[in-house]
Amino acid sequence: MPLDNNNRVFKSVGTSPLRPDGLDKVTGRARFGADATASGMLWGRIVRSPHAHARIRSIDTSKAEALPGVKAVVTRADFATGLDGDIGDILENVMAGEKALYQGHAVAAVAATSPSIARKAAKLIVVDYEVLPHVTDVDEAMKPDAPVLNEKIFTEGLAKKPTKPSNVVKRIEIGHGDVEKGFAAADVIIEHSFRTEATHQGYIEPHACLASAGPDGQGELWCCTQGHFMVRDTCAQLLGMDVSKLRVTASEIGGGFGGKTTVFIEPTALALSRKANRPVKIVMPREEVFVASGPTASSSIDIKIGATKDGRITAADAVLRYQGGAFPGSPVEMGAMTAFACYELEHVRCIGFEVVTNRPKAAAYRAPGAPMSAFAVESVIAELAEKLNIDPIELRLKNAVKEGSRSSYGPVFGPIGLIETLEAAKAHPHYSAPLGPNQGRGVASGFWFNFGGQTCTSLNVNIDGTVTLSVGTPDIGGSRASMCLMAAEELGIPYESVRTIIADTSSLGYNDVTDGSRVTFASGLATIAAARNAIKVLCERAAKMWGIPADAVIWEEGYAKPAGANAGEFEPLSLADIARVAGNTGGPIAGHHEVNIETAGPSFATHIVDAEVDPETGRTQITRYTVVQDAGKAVHRAYVEGQFQGGAVQGIGWVLNECYIYGEDGVLQNAGFLDYRIPVASDLPMIDTVIVEVPNPGHPYGVRGVGETSIVPPLAAVANAVSAAAGVRLTELPMSPPRILVALEER
Repeated sequence: MPLDNNNRVFKSVGTSPLRPDGLDKVTGRARFGADATASGMLWGRIVRSPHAHARIRSIDTSKAEALPGVKAVVTRADFATGLDGDIGDILENVMAGEKALYQGHAVAAVAATSPSIARKAAKLIVVDYEVLPHVTDVDEAMKPDAPVLNEKIFTEGLAKKPTKPSNVVKRIEIGHGDVEKGFAAADVIIEHSFRTEATHQGYIEPHACLASAGPDGQGELWCCTQGHFMVRDTCAQLLGMDVSKLRVTASEIGGGFGGKTTVFIEPTALALSRKANRPVKIVMPREEVFVASGPTASSSIDIKIGATKDGRITAADAVLRYQGGAFPGSPVEMGAMTAFACYELEHVRCIGFEVVTNRPKAAAYRAPGAPMSAFAVESVIAELAEKLNIDPIELRLKNAVKEGSRSSYGPVFGPIGLIETLEAAKAHPHYSAPLGPNQGRGVASGFWFNFGGQTCTSLNVNIDGTVTLSVGTPDIGGSRASMCLMAAEELGIPYESVRTIIADTSSLGYNDVTDGSRVTFASGLATIAAARNAIKVLCERAAKMWGIPADAVIWEEGYAKPAGANAGEFEPLSLADIARVAGNTGGPIAGHHEVNIETAGPSFATHIVDAEVDPETGRTQITRYTVVQDAGKAVHRAYVEGQFQGGAVQGIGWVLNECYIYGEDGVLQNAGFLDYRIPVASDLPMIDTVIVEVPNPGHPYGVRGVGETSIVPPLAAVANAVSAAAGVRLTELPMSPPRILVALEER
């Protein structure tokens, strides 16, 4: 569908109406994952390894099975066999086989008639462990003498296949040109090493599900997820079920941010239910959310950038080392692709290493992999601007990608808005505001691809003139409101007349996971197409009512009208008029659309941050924050602003407070919100937003995804502000008070 909004005046799109799910959520009527119940329901509890790395010699479940009230116990033997590759890794993560690979790795599970009995039964399961050496640090895991997690891992991507297994899963390399030639032409070269620690998505609702599987092979599952079709397909494979026999319904979701794009407890609940022949509910305790569900990767990064005296970048080089937990799947490739994506470079190279460690398997976290590499690159860009005595935004403008630029990862960009975000940031009053003592200002830009993917949408016109839209993408950022707005825009009816529901897996064709900032783009495109298909039917019904050919009817502003004087004189018919008599003109009126979108419009952002550092305590306060981002077309402006602000807040936490802290025993030391501290309102300033709109030609309204890009610049922007305030370049996250004090003393 080509871009068709060049001269269009929108009536619904671009406004900020009340959110359709707001009342249910503030009154407690909304049903989240833990709210699901069923008659005869059992409570599930998972037994997890206390060790970071251990061989499982044996599991004795007899005492647990003998406990009154216990109805089922499962171990790895209760799942499908013969699975390998990615699905085999998922199974291994859901329930350990020969080894426990991290503290918190599931090894068994019970289902009982009450939560207290389930907890007691879990403690009665005896696991005989042979404790093995472990490694949790990415650089340590790459050393030749590091404990090897998986004897089947031989580093891919090398010129010659290694003869010994290691923790390095693969090496990747992207780029073009000759970096050595580029550095030879540079007047200034800056090189630094950076480290970031793993952080959790911090969603408030823990993982929860209710499973019901019977002896006939049929099953139902209710869960909080970002992708219930993915959950269905994965669980069916892990339990050896037919996909058609498992129906999955997504609940309301209390936060995801990428952390609910995989399965952790759902297959186990199904296995317990199948064995007990009763529904089983599992809700993760908060401690288990931290130790057993996926945070983002930690990283170790080297960056080298060269430039001429006038600020033209001649070469850029990076080495990224990302650990993704105990299984392959770290986001290093996306980190490498996004690292230098903001800059037009003749000579660029980015090498990435994916590494496994004795940590929980990493999951996506808003633009997975990109914030870490952007932190490193944009920190060096800031230092380069300082050394060359060039305004940091001017330096970026001088090297910014634009339409026709070849990206660092290969493709040529179409219409993009990086330059517009930089210019808007420079013109913003924040950028020229005075700073006080011990204060510094940081700037950073960021990029995210945005995805499309498989999408299926159905739009049904009701007899009262209202519309029900069924989508298969769970709403984690306001997408239901956006879908209602786009459907209302196309049909020419009020926003309040459209209701969007998240259909279960038996009601729609396959939909990919809600991730990659794809939903407003892809589901929105499918919604527009479904509405246009419905309009064709509406016009056909009007033609039948008037007794004229269908091609003599047009649809304008919510009404069917004769296409011209030759078509006849008829009073316009509204959608409600046509729907009211649909039973007499052919039956129900609906529009459907199925699509697999292979591309989406990339998005860029520029952030400005002011920070104040107390030189006596090392405490940092963010005093001002401005987000400038290209949304293509903001469908629901308040939601777009909220996405901008949410990314900034999470970035602030990532830089100043949040991190996984492992002891020498490989055990997580801060598995809870008391010790893993996410920002609260008192930690934050008011966050200003500027919405830039450079239309995306791949969407009929010009929409670009906004949820991922907003978390890419904050790490670097905040770090640059803190470094400026402290007067010393800080290269390790989080920038906690003790770390800042050490840097001040060394300065």
